[in-house]
Amino acid sequence: MPELPEVEALKDFLTEHLVGHEIVRVLPVAISVLKTYEPPLSALEGREVTAVRRYGKFLDVRTADGPHLVTHLARAGWLHWKDRLPDGPPRPGKGPLALRVALETGAGFDLTEAGTQKRLAVYVVTGPQEVPGVARLGPDPLAGDFDERRLAELLAGERRQLKGALRDQSLIAGVGNAYSDEILHAAKMSPFKLAASLSEEETARLYAALRDTLTEAVERSRGVAAGRLKAEKKSGLRVHGRTGEPCSVCGDTIREVSFADSSLQYCPTCQTGGKPLADRRLSRLLK
Repeated sequence: MPELPEVEALKDFLTEHLVGHEIVRVLPVAISVLKTYEPPLSALEGREVTAVRRYGKFLDVRTADGPHLVTHLARAGWLHWKDRLPDGPPRPGKGPLALRVALETGAGFDLTEAGTQKRLAVYVVTGPQEVPGVARLGPDPLAGDFDERRLAELLAGERRQLKGALRDQSLIAGVGNAYSDEILHAAKMSPFKLAASLSEEETARLYAALRDTLTEAVERSRGVAAGRLKAEKKSGLRVHGRTGEPCSVCGDTIREVSFADSSLQYCPTCQTGGKPLADRRLSRLLK
């Protein structure tokens, strides 16, 4: 799933390639991707793109005196830029193509979604706060006013485990499964530790890991073409998706805990005092 760093990089890429250009066609291929119906997609056509913004994992394409095109790529969605779009309208079918946006230059982008779970979402709205997912977002962890005190306030009273708290978009915007693993590894904390149990020193350590991990990922992604962002993300991960490999910090074997529809990876030596985490249904919280 694209998370804050990749969506930030897509925002920068689209700012360079879209702003100042006119949208001439918006072609839906998978009707299920559309989550709003008024204004219609056609309201975007003939309008100049004035800005591209990011809200958590949402992308917001703004048009002059017109609606916003807001997108959430979900788990299996992606944006593919084309300097020259194919001639003729795309054919509806069973392929991954969900939506095509064409510019006056002949360039544009496709939104695609792999797999059978169709969660890619597109909204046409007069303002981004009309999108329910945007309206309930927590603070952006890379915002200038997101300091250590703010993190402590968010975690105070949180009876959930750190892994779940970090992934909650209404608590902190933009962090998903992969970067929550990376942040907790950098902070040397168990994913099962209770969020509200952190000491002042631990909160400071988690804050530094949160900011540093995301900032470094954004810097790695900056300037990378949209089509190469997935590979760039994977290459920079130290624990997520690396079950069975040696930890790059201590050399211990990276382990995994599986859930119904996801999994987490961690290093026992770095994060849990050398103790492997049991199956989530049987585990006791490790502090």
